Amino acid sequence: MKTSLRLLPLLLLFVLCGCYRILPSNGGGQGSIRTEARPINPDDIALPAGYSAEAVATGLTFPTAVAFDEQGRLHVLEAGYSYGEVFLEPKLLRVEPGGSLTTVATGIKNGPWTGVTFHNGNFYVAEGGEMLGGKILRISPDGNITSLIEDLPTMGDHHTNGPVIGADGMLYFSLGTATNSGVVGPDNYDYGWLERYPDFHDIPCQDIVLVGRNYTSNLPPEPKSEEHVTGAYSPYGAATTPGQVIEGRIPCSGAVLRMLPEGGAPPELVAWGFRNPFGLAFSPAGQLYVSDNGYDVRGSRPVWGTGDYLWEVEQGQWYGWPDYSGGLAFNGDRFAPPGEEPPQPILAQHPNKPPKPVATLGVHSSSNGLDFSRSDAFGFKGQVFVAQFGDLAPGVGKVLAPVGYKVLRVDVESGVVTEFAANEGKIVAPASKLKNGGFERPISVKFSPDGESLYVVDFGIMETGEGEDINPVVKTGVIWKITKTKPSL
Repeated sequence: MKTSLRLLPLLLLFVLCGCYRILPSNGGGQGSIRTEARPINPDDIALPAGYSAEAVATGLTFPTAVAFDEQGRLHVLEAGYSYGEVFLEPKLLRVEPGGSLTTVATGIKNGPWTGVTFHNGNFYVAEGGEMLGGKILRISPDGNITSLIEDLPTMGDHHTNGPVIGADGMLYFSLGTATNSGVVGPDNYDYGWLERYPDFHDIPCQDIVLVGRNYTSNLPPEPKSEEHVTGAYSPYGAATTPGQVIEGRIPCSGAVLRMLPEGGAPPELVAWGFRNPFGLAFSPAGQLYVSDNGYDVRGSRPVWGTGDYLWEVEQGQWYGWPDYSGGLAFNGDRFAPPGEEPPQPILAQHPNKPPKPVATLGVHSSSNGLDFSRSDAFGFKGQVFVAQFGDLAPGVGKVLAPVGYKVLRVDVESGVVTEFAANEGKIVAPASKLKNGGFERPISVKFSPDGESLYVVDFGIMETGEGEDINPVVKTGVIWKITKTKPSL
């Protein structure tokens, strides 16, 4: 009997792996989803007892973040770019009483504008840089835009993110990686940027030594087109050799940097070895935390089964990308896609042993913007709230059910993760799939200046088809406001 019990987990794993291989992907953007104008119904959002939600702005196109000016007025970013190669003008909008929108500033088609903060009378915005390279912008209340830093290396899969102000008065921001796992491949052609920038690739933050492992691939649309051999941290079609040194530089890929809010000096490295460090927030104690999107099952070096992570950021630390995930090394079958070879290390030496994450979040959940509760009036003081955009299956890998599409809270002391807000239903999924009026794709959260309300930025409807086919729907974004209901007298 004891032997049978010991074998039970292995049998379950075998059955689950078999189901994973046989069953089709069923992501939140796949199948029969509503792509017309969305209904809005806060009652379709399940919240803890004593909390309520309302929609304070609707009809937004690709909203990504909110901030409050010195008068406490709510402002929202429209990204201007979405996966699916949709290019529009990014905007900073003020949300007026009653939900009408006033344009404060309009940028150029170099989005996405991914994050915003307000400091000393100005807005600071991260410009993703899909066309011209990333930037950090300063925007005055009357809409004048100044570039504080340009040419950040974020024309690839992931972008320039943040920014936030630290207790030291510095402006912290992050840069995502060009690729999924360090090697440029056909998936990057599908994303659109490899054709625009055929020599673009990941950049290390310090000198690295390569194993010299190379990968053979063909670019679509012809599967029998010329084969190319590509190594890590190199342009597509450039092979590498054992012991080859790749020179590091700042700015670099997969890193958190900081700079003076006034600009005028080069950015400084805070930490690196992230994949897509999207959300940045300081705790009430002044500690920086980052949400990091994990690997996808795609490209020349696919990686399977890695969650998104919440990291406590330490100065000078390397966090493991592209040879670790969540503190675990690529040295076995743990991260092998079903039926395929496991990913092998591409660095001959590692800067340090990566730490363990504060918390592991859902696989393919796209855990993005975050903020800390600082008020007993809202509750959960000292805990961090994280918005989960939701899976982009099947392009990022197969999922058997939707993943993400909700807001979590994390106790950073214990690492315990708790669902805070999600749509009503038998499964957690976007409203377009459930045919209700709740969340679509929460992408960031922000507490009001008084700490009494949590604002959830909902990107809107996004349909995902085969491969990298992604179809976002304009004018379906929403800003939600969640408050704690005051007890009646």
